[in-house]
Amino acid sequence: MGATTKDERINLRLKQSAKQMLERAASLEGKTVSKYILSSALSSAESTIQEHEAMQLGVKEAEAFYNALATTAAPNEKLADAFEEYTQRVTPK
Repeated sequence: MGATTKDERINLRLKQSAKQMLERAASLEGKTVSKYILSSALSSAESTIQEHEAMQLGVKEAEAFYNALATTAAPNEKLADAFEEYTQRVTPK
């Protein structure tokens, strides 16, 4: 398995006190500052994405959601008409 190259870059400006704090934290974890910032930022990004893209339901809501998916509803007139039109246009003769 070959190593992947890193060709993307992010630069940031920060106060000296912030840099010193990052250096201290990185040192405590035995990481370089770059690796520390990257791992911390990725962890935060994963959490943010999870919060915005995942749906967490309580028991009642999960049950209602499942029942809505599991129950087959009869097609209404508009849907039946649309399917008929689709069939006439798409089905080869």
